[in-house]
Amino acid sequence: MSLTDLQIKRLPSPETGQKTYYDKALPGFGVRVSQGGTKTFVVLYGKNRRRRSLGRYPDMSLAEARMLAKQAQVDITLDQQSLRSGLPKVSFEASRAKFLEDSASRNKAKTVQEYKRLLIKHFNFKQDIGDITRHDIASVVEDIKKPSEQKHAFVAIRTMMNWCVKRGYLDVSPTPPMTFKTRTRERVLDDAELAAVWHRAEGFGYPYGSIVQLLILTGQRKGEIVGLRHSWVTNGQIAYPSEFAKNRRSHTVPVGARALDLLGKISGGADLLFPSRFNDERTFNGFSKCKAFFDQDLNIEPYTLHDLRRTFSSNMAKLGTPIHVTERILNHISGTISGVAAVYNRHAYINEMQVAFGEYEKHLSYILSKYAEA
Repeated sequence: MSLTDLQIKRLPSPETGQKTYYDKALPGFGVRVSQGGTKTFVVLYGKNRRRRSLGRYPDMSLAEARMLAKQAQVDITLDQQSLRSGLPKVSFEASRAKFLEDSASRNKAKTVQEYKRLLIKHFNFKQDIGDITRHDIASVVEDIKKPSEQKHAFVAIRTMMNWCVKRGYLDVSPTPPMTFKTRTRERVLDDAELAAVWHRAEGFGYPYGSIVQLLILTGQRKGEIVGLRHSWVTNGQIAYPSEFAKNRRSHTVPVGARALDLLGKISGGADLLFPSRFNDERTFNGFSKCKAFFDQDLNIEPYTLHDLRRTFSSNMAKLGTPIHVTERILNHISGTISGVAAVYNRHAYINEMQVAFGEYEKHLSYILSKYAEA
């Protein structure tokens, strides 16, 4: 059959064993369905028509599997008889040492240290670099239990293998394409990651870098920072009018000294702190392009700007800030004080928020000092 996503979804499970359905459009490529319902892309390659698993559906898309199947049928790294043809014999250990040595001259010390930790901890192949297969690498990565460590290890070995290709130790990298599922709605940056984002923002500058710094410093929503006006910042506080706030409730935040210092350095003729390039009355809107460029030099797990708000809240909890104070800072309309209690509790918690921000900025300063930019 000519395989399509709809057909793959409908493929029945055999009563026993496994059954393979081959693609009419690409001979040798197909989907193997097991008794339990697992569907795995496979390819036949080489003179002896050896079979190789490519990945499971739907974690791997049909388009990606077809591309890999085509590569597998001509890729010399999958044919052990020609694998070593014309290539020098270099052990994995020697290749790793040379890669780390070269990286030290081109990357930051922290990056090299992380590469070294990951490659030595997880990858200790005894064979020559050219004898390592996709299966060897995939097996190591899949055995790593912690999702973030798994992804970092994969990035490290992929970077090393690509370097080996450039140095002529390999014709083609044996690193397999792998997908990693991250539950972004639960993402909280650890201290090292938060410091990395801050230092990157500091060097990135206005406007995007300043927006990221204020997100870290205040815990406010992205829209609340990008729409901020000079006229709302008075007496050491940000006073959001009710018509602007997301929940249509006026919101006053007595931010810390570091945030106020940053706000004071942002100047311009417009009332908006972050106007668009072409209209002073419209807010900055280049987030997608800026974030893509911003993240290029960050060696951390993928994150969203909203994750910075969740990280702020988590750090407040770590510092022992009462939850109702944190919720006032975040302007959560539902939480520990809601319903009838919220109607009768009109206390603004300004002093409590000031104390919380003071402790948070001390904690942030400690983090930034501990993970100072190399």
